[in-house]
Amino acid sequence: MVMLIIAVLIFTGIHLIHTFAPGFRQAMIDRLGDNAWRGVFSIAALAALVFMIWAFGQARQQGIILYTPPFWMAHITILLMLIAMICLAASFFPPGRITTMAKHPMVLSVKIWAFAHLLANGEAASVILFAGLLVWAVILRISLAKRERAGNYSRKPFVSARYDAYAFVVGIALWGLFIWKLHVWLIGVPVSFAM
Repeated sequence: MVMLIIAVLIFTGIHLIHTFAPGFRQAMIDRLGDNAWRGVFSIAALAALVFMIWAFGQARQQGIILYTPPFWMAHITILLMLIAMICLAASFFPPGRITTMAKHPMVLSVKIWAFAHLLANGEAASVILFAGLLVWAVILRISLAKRERAGNYSRKPFVSARYDAYAFVVGIALWGLFIWKLHVWLIGVPVSFAM
């Protein structure tokens, strides 16, 4: 369990460098160049992700249960995951109304995903993982809002509502694939309608 906590802290720390250590980030860009820094950052982020996945798998074997959600909570989780998938899909298209309202649809997607999984999973490993990523997403969203107010970050303007339709189609398809088989293939656990 300690390894999972460390892994979540490393993963979130790497992804919050711009928030808490902008000077370090800029110094590394000045020293290495923008492309080299992106490469180093990507490798570090990927290594942290792999470590977190491994640590989660190890921690789950301990089987410590903190709480047992009611069976109907699984239905709320599945519904919230549909919204999360639509937001995730919207983040890959030019801005439509979803992106305009959400402001940062990928960050919102992570927040919904983490919160939804906390509703349906009471084992200690899941709580550590999803609570850690939820806290990271909240901090990131606050940081982005501050950067916007300071004029250091600007969102792309609204383009067309047509991209909302694309986001709905792709999001629903992705959601369906996860329910069908992807969750089992990637996570090793089937999606349950009555956990």
